[in-house]
Amino acid sequence: MPFALLLLIALTAGLAIGATVMSRRHRTLRREQFIRSHVFSHGLLDGLRKVHPTLTEKDEFLVARALRSFFLIHLRTAPAGIGMPSRVVDDLWHEFILDTREYSTFCEQAFGAYFHHIPAAKMAPGISRDAGMRRTWRHACLEENINPKHPTRLPLLFAIDQKLAITNGNIYSLEKPLQTSTSCGGSACGGFACSGGGLAECDASSGDSGSDSSCGGGGCGGD
Repeated sequence: MPFALLLLIALTAGLAIGATVMSRRHRTLRREQFIRSHVFSHGLLDGLRKVHPTLTEKDEFLVARALRSFFLIHLRTAPAGIGMPSRVVDDLWHEFILDTREYSTFCEQAFGAYFHHIPAAKMAPGISRDAGMRRTWRHACLEENINPKHPTRLPLLFAIDQKLAITNGNIYSLEKPLQTSTSCGGSACGGFACSGGGLAECDASSGDSGSDSSCGGGGCGGD
């Protein structure tokens, strides 16, 4: 085959690959913008207030912001699983799912597929749960310009239950960001509880795909 023809084929293939990559990148950016700009209905936020009657309107908007952050993490990490660190954000997610038509439409525009909610009891044991919450931590930190291995503050998803004084909320510390202080009394679908070392320790030893027996147990997540 003539060299010129081989060169033409290679260039054509390269352009096709480049166009595919650009198309995917554009689609991701479009979906990110959709998630960031999505406004949750007043009815949805009112449903959250029935579960947490002490929340103010300002508090509800903060929870909505945290849920958008969680959705952005899913968009960037799918199909890998992630964990839900917050009780109150998980409750808003539950409320959203109850509006099946609106939630399905949102998922199609935001992710191109339905984002399933997986209770803790049904998640695969061990590494998948540990890695999922570490993945949430890492991307929540990066979203807020926090060094995930040497944080100086908690990202919103990990700080919000304490900030809003949520009853039986999941409370984290900088020393051990994946260990809640609720002694197993936290949300059945939120965060790591009961056992586990600090997240910086887990990140340094294992990353997304590794495991470490010092990392905490599992919470609810998405897949």
